[in-house]
Amino acid sequence: MDVTVWHNPRCSKSRGALALLEERGIDPAVVRYLEDAPSRAELEHVLRLLGTDDPREITRTGEARYRELGLREADRDTLLDALAANPVLIERPIVLVEGRAVVARPPERVLELLG
Repeated sequence: MDVTVWHNPRCSKSRGALALLEERGIDPAVVRYLEDAPSRAELEHVLRLLGTDDPREITRTGEARYRELGLREADRDTLLDALAANPVLIERPIVLVEGRAVVARPPERVLELLG
């Protein structure tokens, strides 16, 4: 099974989702997205896998950086550019499994992808 986790090791939800996968014998590819920021194209791909066109679905709107950049009224393109340039704004964890994805909040949402 091809599984990837966009992971922030400081986040308890992200650690929880990773632990749920590992408990089931799944060794996912771990992307530390704060260190290796996804491109705009990768963000677009994840949105498609999530079944949405709205980047706010993967945006941490409570982050100070979100307010600093004045993104509350931002259009889609501006928001995607901001996410690519400021990965701290990306919700975590995002788990991708064979052409599908979830924002694993709560971490148990990852189980939806495991069938």
